[in-house]
Amino acid sequence: MAGYRRQLYRDDAVVLRVQKLGESDRIITLLTRRHGRLRAVARGVRRTTSKFGARLEPFGHVDLQLAGDPKGELGSSLHTVSQVEGIDLYGKRFLGDYPRYTAASAIAETAERLTPVEREPSLRLFQLTLGALRALADGEHATTLVLDAYLLRGMALAGWAPALTACAVCGTPGRHRAFSVPAGGAVCPDCRPPGAAHPAPATIDLMSALTVGDWRIADATENGVRRECSGLVAAHLQWHLERALRSLPLVDRGGLPAAPGARRPTGDVDTVAPAGALLPPDRASQDVSREKTE
Repeated sequence: MAGYRRQLYRDDAVVLRVQKLGESDRIITLLTRRHGRLRAVARGVRRTTSKFGARLEPFGHVDLQLAGDPKGELGSSLHTVSQVEGIDLYGKRFLGDYPRYTAASAIAETAERLTPVEREPSLRLFQLTLGALRALADGEHATTLVLDAYLLRGMALAGWAPALTACAVCGTPGRHRAFSVPAGGAVCPDCRPPGAAHPAPATIDLMSALTVGDWRIADATENGVRRECSGLVAAHLQWHLERALRSLPLVDRGGLPAAPGARRPTGDVDTVAPAGALLPPDRASQDVSREKTE
């Protein structure tokens, strides 16, 4: 539009992903507090002389001044970063910690997938994402528990929460032993579809505890229960997303062997997960997707 001058506005955001642009720039994917998910160009941040390049790394909480239309009605869909101040750069705390780094990658990718429309405010998801990254940085709870708690609560915000205290089909209250991802969660004996999984009761209890934030129960669970919970959560999420998350196969599940072809991040990381990598299904979700027969 002739004569259009780009508007300046401020917001705080979580950095979800970075991509190279040209020789010295980057495209930054942000989840902002007031304007939802948006993308912005950071000019010259890959130069050694850049004043704020280190502040625009994945998983950081930053305060930004952006140039562009906040509503996306005028000008380019890409905003421009004109100023940035670091509030808390969580990524620096676990950059060398493979389990926490990959869990943060899965959190960032999930946040991006749960915000399919740019500039649509999602304050609760922003707060949830920020809290999960802070929990990973503080290291107060096991990495996989933080990740699964985030995925369960994120699905609840999206309306995909698995049924845990009542039958997903008929609504009969109770603690049901069968779990069917296509049916939507725990199912009673009358509604149980063929091939439904039969997780341990402690697994369903762990999922319920993570959903409501009962860390006393969650922290006391055994590794086997946590791995089974991770499989159910991953399978349920990817069923609703209708596409696998690229970062989940990289997550250290606490005793499970690393996925074939998975590489630890080295050097200049352009994306949260390696672009174009042909990764196998997540081991835990693969076990659940086959769904054991009775």
